[in-house]
Amino acid sequence: MRFRPLRGNAPTSVTEPAPASDPPPAMRAVVFDDVGAPAVLHESTVPVPTPVLSELLVRIVAAGVNPIDAKTRSGAGVSAQLPSLPSTLGFDFSGVVVKAPYESHPLPPGTPVFGTVPFPRSGGTYAEYAVVPSLSVARKPTSLSHVEAAGVPLAALTAWGLVVETAHAHEGQRVLIHAGGGGVGHFAVQFAAYFGAHVTVTASGPNAAWLRELGASVVVDYRTTRFDEVIADVDVVIDLVGNVHGDTGTRSMKVLRPGGLYILVPTGSWPDFAAAAEAAGVRATSFKVIPDGGALATIARLLDSGAVQVYVDKVFDLSDAAAAHASVEEGHTRGKVVLRVSDD
Repeated sequence: MRFRPLRGNAPTSVTEPAPASDPPPAMRAVVFDDVGAPAVLHESTVPVPTPVLSELLVRIVAAGVNPIDAKTRSGAGVSAQLPSLPSTLGFDFSGVVVKAPYESHPLPPGTPVFGTVPFPRSGGTYAEYAVVPSLSVARKPTSLSHVEAAGVPLAALTAWGLVVETAHAHEGQRVLIHAGGGGVGHFAVQFAAYFGAHVTVTASGPNAAWLRELGASVVVDYRTTRFDEVIADVDVVIDLVGNVHGDTGTRSMKVLRPGGLYILVPTGSWPDFAAAAEAAGVRATSFKVIPDGGALATIARLLDSGAVQVYVDKVFDLSDAAAAHASVEEGHTRGKVVLRVSDD
Protein backbone atom coordinates (compact mmCIF):
# COMPACT_ATOMS: atom_id res chain seq x y z
CA MET A 1 0.00 0.00 0.00
CA ARG A 2 1.31 3.45 -0.85
CA PHE A 3 0.79 6.30 1.57
CA ARG A 4 0.70 9.85 0.28
CA PRO A 5 0.60 12.90 2.54
CA LEU A 6 -2.00 15.55 1.82
CA ARG A 7 -0.70 18.09 -0.67
CA GLY A 8 -0.99 21.79 0.07
CA ASN A 9 -3.54 21.42 2.87
CA ALA A 10 -1.34 21.45 5.97
CA PRO A 11 -2.94 23.40 8.85
CA THR A 12 -1.35 26.71 9.75
CA SER A 13 -1.91 26.27 13.48
CA VAL A 14 -1.40 23.46 15.96
CA THR A 15 -4.44 21.86 17.58
CA GLU A 16 -4.48 22.03 21.37
CA PRO A 17 -3.28 18.65 22.71
CA ALA A 18 -5.83 16.44 24.38
CA PRO A 19 -5.28 15.61 28.07
CA ALA A 20 -3.18 12.49 28.60
CA SER A 21 -3.83 9.92 31.31
CA ASP A 22 -1.20 8.52 33.64
CA PRO A 23 0.50 5.37 32.39
CA PRO A 24 -0.05 1.96 33.98
CA PRO A 25 2.80 0.36 35.97
CA ALA A 26 3.43 -2.32 33.33
CA MET A 27 3.25 -2.58 29.55
CA ARG A 28 3.41 -4.98 26.64
CA ALA A 29 6.74 -5.18 24.88
CA VAL A 30 8.51 -7.47 22.45
CA VAL A 31 11.80 -8.71 23.90
CA PHE A 32 14.52 -11.19 23.06
CA ASP A 33 16.40 -13.22 25.67
CA ASP A 34 19.29 -14.17 23.41
CA VAL A 35 20.48 -13.32 19.91
CA GLY A 36 19.36 -15.50 17.04
CA ALA A 37 16.70 -15.92 14.35
CA PRO A 38 13.49 -13.86 14.29
CA ALA A 39 11.78 -16.50 16.44
CA VAL A 40 13.72 -15.27 19.50
CA LEU A 41 11.39 -12.25 19.58
CA HIS A 42 8.43 -12.73 21.89
CA GLU A 43 5.91 -10.66 23.85
CA SER A 44 6.44 -9.97 27.53
CA THR A 45 5.13 -7.72 30.28
CA VAL A 46 7.72 -5.24 31.54
CA PRO A 47 7.67 -2.13 33.76
CA VAL A 48 6.81 1.20 32.16
CA PRO A 49 10.02 3.29 32.14
CA THR A 50 10.31 6.48 34.16
CA PRO A 51 11.56 9.71 32.51
CA VAL A 52 14.16 11.85 34.26
CA LEU A 53 15.28 15.46 33.79
CA SER A 54 14.57 16.58 30.18
CA GLU A 55 13.11 13.28 28.99
CA LEU A 56 9.58 12.67 27.75
CA LEU A 57 7.45 9.62 28.40
CA VAL A 58 5.65 8.73 25.16
CA ARG A 59 2.84 6.27 24.53
CA ILE A 60 3.86 4.54 21.32
CA VAL A 61 1.23 3.99 18.65
CA ALA A 62 3.56 2.62 15.96
CA ALA A 63 7.26 1.75 15.65
CA GLY A 64 9.54 1.55 12.66
CA VAL A 65 11.36 -1.69 11.84
CA ASN A 66 14.85 -1.11 10.47
CA PRO A 67 17.63 -3.34 9.15
CA ILE A 68 19.76 -2.41 12.18
CA ASP A 69 17.07 -3.98 14.40
CA ALA A 70 17.36 -7.31 12.61
CA LYS A 71 21.15 -7.18 12.63
CA THR A 72 21.18 -6.49 16.37
CA ARG A 73 18.73 -9.29 17.10
CA SER A 74 20.90 -11.70 15.11
CA GLY A 75 24.05 -10.82 17.07
CA ALA A 76 25.52 -8.11 14.84
CA GLY A 77 24.54 -4.44 14.66
CA VAL A 78 24.78 -2.90 18.14
CA SER A 79 24.25 -6.17 20.01
CA ALA A 80 27.66 -5.86 21.69
CA GLN A 81 26.49 -2.60 23.28
CA LEU A 82 23.32 -4.04 24.84
CA PRO A 83 23.66 -3.57 28.61
CA SER A 84 21.77 -6.78 29.36
CA LEU A 85 19.26 -9.30 28.07
CA PRO A 86 16.32 -9.57 27.75
CA SER A 87 16.16 -6.40 25.69
CA THR A 88 13.57 -4.50 23.65
CA LEU A 89 14.53 -3.43 20.12
CA GLY A 90 13.48 -0.39 18.15
CA PHE A 91 14.87 3.05 17.33
CA ASP A 92 11.96 5.11 15.98
CA PHE A 93 8.30 5.64 16.70
CA SER A 94 5.21 7.78 16.44
CA GLY A 95 3.05 8.34 19.49
CA VAL A 96 1.65 10.73 22.08
CA VAL A 97 3.41 12.52 24.94
CA VAL A 98 2.28 11.25 28.35
CA LYS A 99 4.70 13.12 30.61
CA ALA A 100 6.74 16.25 29.85
CA PRO A 101 9.74 17.53 31.82
CA TYR A 102 7.85 20.60 33.16
CA GLU A 103 4.49 22.31 32.95
CA SER A 104 5.26 24.81 30.17
CA HIS A 105 7.30 22.42 28.01
CA PRO A 106 6.67 22.98 24.27
CA LEU A 107 5.59 19.34 23.90
CA PRO A 108 2.96 18.97 26.66
CA PRO A 109 1.05 15.77 27.46
CA GLY A 110 -1.32 14.86 24.64
CA THR A 111 0.98 16.14 21.85
CA PRO A 112 1.39 13.74 18.88
CA VAL A 113 5.13 13.36 18.26
CA PHE A 114 7.54 11.22 16.28
CA GLY A 115 11.23 10.64 16.74
CA THR A 116 13.95 8.31 17.98
CA VAL A 117 15.12 6.80 21.27
CA PRO A 118 18.79 6.31 22.24
CA PHE A 119 18.71 2.52 21.87
CA PRO A 120 20.71 0.52 23.03
CA ARG A 121 21.41 2.97 25.87
CA SER A 122 17.70 2.88 26.67
CA GLY A 123 14.78 0.56 25.99
CA GLY A 124 13.59 0.33 22.41
CA THR A 125 10.30 1.22 20.75
CA TYR A 126 8.79 -2.26 20.33
CA ALA A 127 6.74 -1.44 23.43
CA GLU A 128 3.68 0.50 24.54
CA TYR A 129 5.73 3.25 26.21
CA ALA A 130 9.24 4.66 25.83
CA VAL A 131 11.41 7.30 27.46
CA VAL A 132 12.63 9.76 24.83
CA PRO A 133 15.13 12.67 24.91
CA SER A 134 13.08 15.80 24.22
CA LEU A 135 15.62 16.99 21.60
CA SER A 136 15.14 13.78 19.58
CA VAL A 137 11.48 14.34 18.71
CA ALA A 138 9.27 16.70 16.75
CA ARG A 139 5.53 17.17 16.36
CA LYS A 140 4.07 14.48 14.13
CA PRO A 141 3.25 15.66 10.61
CA THR A 142 -0.45 16.48 10.64
CA SER A 143 -1.01 14.88 7.24
CA LEU A 144 0.33 11.47 8.29
CA SER A 145 -1.17 8.74 10.41
CA HIS A 146 0.92 7.37 13.27
CA VAL A 147 1.71 4.28 11.18
CA GLU A 148 2.99 6.43 8.34
CA ALA A 149 4.90 8.73 10.67
CA ALA A 150 6.62 5.81 12.41
CA GLY A 151 8.26 4.92 9.11
CA VAL A 152 9.99 8.29 8.90
CA PRO A 153 12.44 9.20 11.71
CA LEU A 154 15.47 6.92 11.45
CA ALA A 155 15.36 6.49 7.67
CA ALA A 156 14.63 10.12 6.87
CA LEU A 157 17.18 11.51 9.35
CA THR A 158 19.79 9.17 7.88
CA ALA A 159 18.95 10.32 4.36
CA TRP A 160 18.93 13.98 5.43
CA GLY A 161 22.36 13.63 7.02
CA LEU A 162 23.74 11.91 3.93
CA VAL A 163 22.24 14.17 1.28
CA VAL A 164 21.98 17.57 2.91
CA GLU A 165 24.60 17.67 5.67
CA THR A 166 27.34 15.50 4.13
CA ALA A 167 26.90 15.61 0.34
CA HIS A 168 25.54 19.21 0.41
CA ALA A 169 23.15 18.44 -2.45
CA HIS A 170 22.69 21.32 -4.86
CA GLU A 171 21.55 22.24 -8.35
CA GLY A 172 23.34 20.25 -11.04
CA GLN A 173 25.24 17.97 -8.67
CA ARG A 174 25.45 14.38 -9.94
CA VAL A 175 24.54 11.91 -7.21
CA LEU A 176 24.49 8.10 -7.38
CA ILE A 177 22.42 6.35 -4.69
CA HIS A 178 22.67 2.59 -4.22
CA ALA A 179 19.59 0.70 -2.95
CA GLY A 180 17.28 3.60 -3.71
CA GLY A 181 14.12 1.60 -3.14
CA GLY A 182 14.69 0.97 0.57
CA GLY A 183 13.76 2.99 3.62
CA VAL A 184 16.77 5.31 3.62
CA GLY A 185 17.13 5.18 -0.16
CA HIS A 186 13.67 6.42 -1.08
CA PHE A 187 14.11 9.44 1.19
CA ALA A 188 17.62 10.11 -0.13
CA VAL A 189 16.30 10.17 -3.70
CA GLN A 190 13.64 12.70 -2.77
CA PHE A 191 15.93 14.99 -0.76
CA ALA A 192 18.60 15.01 -3.46
CA ALA A 193 16.05 15.79 -6.17
CA TYR A 194 14.40 18.46 -3.99
CA PHE A 195 17.70 20.34 -3.76
CA GLY A 196 18.24 20.14 -7.51
CA ALA A 197 20.71 17.26 -7.89
CA HIS A 198 20.71 14.94 -10.90
CA VAL A 199 19.92 11.62 -9.23
CA THR A 200 20.95 8.19 -10.50
CA VAL A 201 19.73 5.17 -8.54
CA THR A 202 20.51 1.48 -8.52
CA ALA A 203 17.47 -0.63 -7.72
CA SER A 204 15.47 -3.58 -8.96
CA GLY A 205 13.54 -3.15 -12.18
CA PRO A 206 10.05 -3.20 -10.59
CA ASN A 207 10.95 -0.10 -8.58
CA ALA A 208 12.12 1.95 -11.56
CA ALA A 209 8.89 3.79 -12.39
CA TRP A 210 8.21 4.55 -8.72
CA LEU A 211 11.72 5.93 -8.15
CA ARG A 212 11.36 8.18 -11.19
CA GLU A 213 8.16 9.53 -9.65
CA LEU A 214 10.17 10.31 -6.50
CA GLY A 215 12.72 12.30 -8.49
CA ALA A 216 15.34 9.92 -9.89
CA SER A 217 16.55 10.90 -13.35
CA VAL A 218 18.16 7.54 -14.11
CA VAL A 219 17.40 4.12 -12.63
CA VAL A 220 19.86 1.27 -13.23
CA ASP A 221 18.49 -2.24 -12.69
CA TYR A 222 21.34 -3.86 -10.77
CA ARG A 223 20.07 -7.32 -11.71
CA THR A 224 20.61 -6.80 -15.43
CA THR A 225 23.15 -3.98 -15.76
CA ARG A 226 26.50 -3.23 -14.13
CA PHE A 227 26.22 0.38 -13.06
CA ASP A 228 29.92 1.08 -13.62
CA GLU A 229 29.52 0.25 -17.29
CA VAL A 230 26.86 2.93 -17.87
CA ILE A 231 27.72 5.66 -15.31
CA ALA A 232 30.79 7.88 -15.00
CA ASP A 233 32.02 11.15 -13.49
CA VAL A 234 29.50 11.46 -10.69
CA ASP A 235 30.14 13.92 -7.87
CA VAL A 236 28.84 11.86 -4.94
CA VAL A 237 28.08 8.19 -4.30
CA ILE A 238 25.78 7.35 -1.39
CA ASP A 239 26.43 3.65 -0.81
CA LEU A 240 23.71 1.92 1.21
CA VAL A 241 24.98 -1.52 0.14
CA GLY A 242 28.71 -1.59 0.94
CA ASN A 243 31.31 -3.88 -0.52
CA VAL A 244 29.58 -7.14 0.38
CA HIS A 245 27.61 -7.64 -2.84
CA GLY A 246 29.35 -7.56 -6.21
CA ASP A 247 32.14 -5.25 -5.05
CA THR A 248 29.66 -2.38 -5.05
CA GLY A 249 31.97 -0.09 -3.09
CA THR A 250 35.06 -0.74 -5.19
CA ARG A 251 33.16 -0.21 -8.42
CA SER A 252 31.52 2.94 -7.00
CA MET A 253 34.86 4.64 -6.57
CA LYS A 254 35.59 4.01 -10.25
CA VAL A 255 32.55 6.03 -11.35
CA LEU A 256 33.39 9.07 -9.21
CA ARG A 257 35.09 12.08 -10.77
CA PRO A 258 38.57 12.87 -9.38
CA GLY A 259 38.07 14.31 -5.91
CA GLY A 260 34.47 13.12 -5.78
CA LEU A 261 32.91 11.98 -2.51
CA TYR A 262 32.10 8.38 -1.54
CA ILE A 263 29.82 7.96 1.52
CA LEU A 264 29.67 4.49 3.06
CA VAL A 265 26.73 3.77 5.36
CA PRO A 266 27.17 0.05 6.32
CA THR A 267 30.74 0.63 7.53
CA GLY A 268 31.26 -2.92 8.74
CA SER A 269 31.00 -4.09 5.14
CA TRP A 270 34.31 -2.50 4.11
CA PRO A 271 36.87 -1.70 6.83
CA ASP A 272 39.51 -0.56 4.29
CA PHE A 273 37.33 1.87 2.32
CA ALA A 274 39.39 4.94 3.30
CA ALA A 275 42.62 3.46 1.94
CA ALA A 276 40.83 2.39 -1.24
CA ALA A 277 39.50 5.91 -1.70
CA GLU A 278 42.93 7.46 -1.30
CA ALA A 279 44.35 5.08 -3.90
CA ALA A 280 41.49 5.97 -6.27
CA GLY A 281 41.97 9.73 -5.86
CA VAL A 282 38.57 10.37 -4.30
CA ARG A 283 37.32 11.51 -0.91
CA ALA A 284 35.49 9.13 1.43
CA THR A 285 33.65 9.14 4.72
CA SER A 286 31.52 6.84 6.80
CA PHE A 287 28.27 8.09 8.33
CA LYS A 288 26.22 7.72 11.51
CA VAL A 289 22.75 9.17 11.92
CA ILE A 290 22.25 12.00 14.44
CA PRO A 291 18.88 12.07 16.29
CA ASP A 292 18.12 15.73 15.60
CA GLY A 293 14.62 16.92 16.45
CA GLY A 294 15.20 20.18 14.57
CA ALA A 295 16.00 18.36 11.34
CA LEU A 296 13.02 16.09 11.95
CA ALA A 297 10.76 19.15 12.26
CA THR A 298 12.03 20.36 8.87
CA ILE A 299 11.33 16.93 7.38
CA ALA A 300 7.84 17.06 8.89
CA ARG A 301 7.16 20.33 7.04
CA LEU A 302 8.34 18.78 3.77
CA LEU A 303 6.01 15.82 4.35
CA ASP A 304 3.05 18.05 5.16
CA SER A 305 3.70 20.16 2.05
CA GLY A 306 3.72 17.08 -0.18
CA ALA A 307 7.29 17.72 -1.34
CA VAL A 308 8.39 14.44 0.27
CA GLN A 309 6.50 11.18 0.72
CA VAL A 310 6.93 8.14 2.96
CA TYR A 311 6.16 4.72 1.53
CA VAL A 312 5.07 2.07 4.03
CA ASP A 313 5.33 -1.34 2.41
CA LYS A 314 4.05 -3.60 5.22
CA VAL A 315 2.40 -3.15 8.60
CA PHE A 316 2.52 -5.82 11.33
CA ASP A 317 0.97 -5.92 14.77
CA LEU A 318 3.39 -5.76 17.70
CA SER A 319 2.81 -9.44 18.43
CA ASP A 320 4.01 -10.24 14.88
CA ALA A 321 7.42 -8.59 15.30
CA ALA A 322 9.17 -11.84 14.36
CA ALA A 323 7.33 -11.88 11.02
CA ALA A 324 8.27 -8.23 10.48
CA HIS A 325 11.95 -9.08 10.99
CA ALA A 326 11.70 -12.03 8.61
CA SER A 327 10.22 -9.70 6.00
CA VAL A 328 13.04 -7.17 6.43
CA GLU A 329 15.66 -9.89 6.18
CA GLU A 330 14.20 -11.19 2.93
CA GLY A 331 15.33 -7.92 1.35
CA HIS A 332 13.68 -6.04 -1.51
CA THR A 333 11.38 -4.11 0.83
CA ARG A 334 10.04 -1.01 -0.87
CA GLY A 335 10.22 1.82 1.62
CA LYS A 336 9.45 0.90 5.23
CA VAL A 337 8.10 -1.85 7.48
CA VAL A 338 6.15 -0.68 10.56
CA LEU A 339 4.79 -2.26 13.75
CA ARG A 340 1.35 -1.19 14.94
CA VAL A 341 1.77 -1.08 18.72
CA SER A 342 -1.48 0.37 20.04
CA ASP A 343 -4.62 2.23 19.04
CA ASP A 344 -4.38 5.88 18.05
